[in-house]
Amino acid sequence: MGELSLKITIAGRTYPLTVDSREENAVAEAVKLINARVQELEATYLVKDKQDLLAMAALQFATQYLDARSKTIDDPEGLIRQLESVETMLDNHLRLAAGA
Repeated sequence: MGELSLKITIAGRTYPLTVDSREENAVAEAVKLINARVQELEATYLVKDKQDLLAMAALQFATQYLDARSKTIDDPEGLIRQLESVETMLDNHLRLAAGA
C-alpha cells in the first residue's frame, strides 16, 4: 500500500500528515475521538484554551491506555476469566436460540 497525505483538524487546528493508506481509517477515527473528547471537556469545564483542553484529553486517553494495558499484561488470569464468562454467555445464547 502507499502513503497518503492528509490534512486533519484537531481542536480547530489543521495539521498536514502523511500516513500509510492502511492507517487512514484508524487516523480518522482517532481524530473523531480526540475532537469529541475536547468538545466534552469544553462543555464540562470553563476552560476555553484549546491547548489546555488538548492536554486534559491527552491525559485521559493516556490513563485509559495505561489502565487497559495493565489489565491485559498484569492480570492475564483476569482476562481469561472474562473471556470464559463471555464464552459461557455465548454458549447459553446459542443453546437458547437452537431450542427456539
